[in-house]
Amino acid sequence: MMAGAAPRWAAAVRDGRPPAPTVLLLGGFLTSPPAYRPMVARLRARRAADVVVGNVWLVDWLLAARHGLGPILTRSGRALLDASARSEVVSLGAPVLVIGHSAGGMNARLLTSPVPFAGRLLGASGRMGAIVTLGTPHHVHADGRLGSRVSAEAAGFADRVVPGPAFAPRTGYLAVASRHVLGRRDGSRRERRTWRLYQDLHADAEAAVVEGDGLIPLASAILDGAPSLVLDEAVHGTWPGAWYGSERFLDAWWPRALETWHAALAARVELATRRGAFDGSGDRR
Repeated sequence: MMAGAAPRWAAAVRDGRPPAPTVLLLGGFLTSPPAYRPMVARLRARRAADVVVGNVWLVDWLLAARHGLGPILTRSGRALLDASARSEVVSLGAPVLVIGHSAGGMNARLLTSPVPFAGRLLGASGRMGAIVTLGTPHHVHADGRLGSRVSAEAAGFADRVVPGPAFAPRTGYLAVASRHVLGRRDGSRRERRTWRLYQDLHADAEAAVVEGDGLIPLASAILDGAPSLVLDEAVHGTWPGAWYGSERFLDAWWPRALETWHAALAARVELATRRGAFDGSGDRR
């Protein structure tokens, strides 16, 4: 793109007419795309111009637990390219709004890495207008189990290479978590089981009571340095009426997600204006 030529989306933002976002939805561990069909419909009903779901299936997650996240990142990267192509058609080419549920949020962060991870050089931050994570384990304690080792490796890499809101303000960040399900070291059988589950991910032996969404403890789901939104009653998985992507809770975080995405687009326009040119190289990486 030649210096001085504003992308279509940037011109629209500058004129106060931002487009509706194209959304990339990256699913969580042990999920498959059909689980997110109701959420896709809800996002489209709330002004998402289009929604692309990452082509990652249950079998891919089972293989990743033993062999690592490389193939899943390849599939997620292709989905991001697909979403960017859709954005050219329906969102004036604006950077994509990425929503990652559970492990999908970590994959979104890894896609922004400017150095290789699992043999993949990704560096896709320019294509992402915002990253919204839903119950993502940003901090993981490696306890020796296969899945935990893979998760801890990914989280540790992200903390070193793309820590916190690494690409703000050009890419917006929002971490959505829940405090609904309590784990108690000395509570009921269910509370003790939940406490041990939380400890597996985010070890804190001094904490007698730990809040979370039933799978991911609150302390693990908060991205250090990034804005966060903590819900009171959401649970982790894709259960009807209760999880992050249900009607009730989507309405709690989707407006913030749009605000985050709009603010990031405005920041890109402002930065380009300060340079005196709209240099598209960073926005098409």
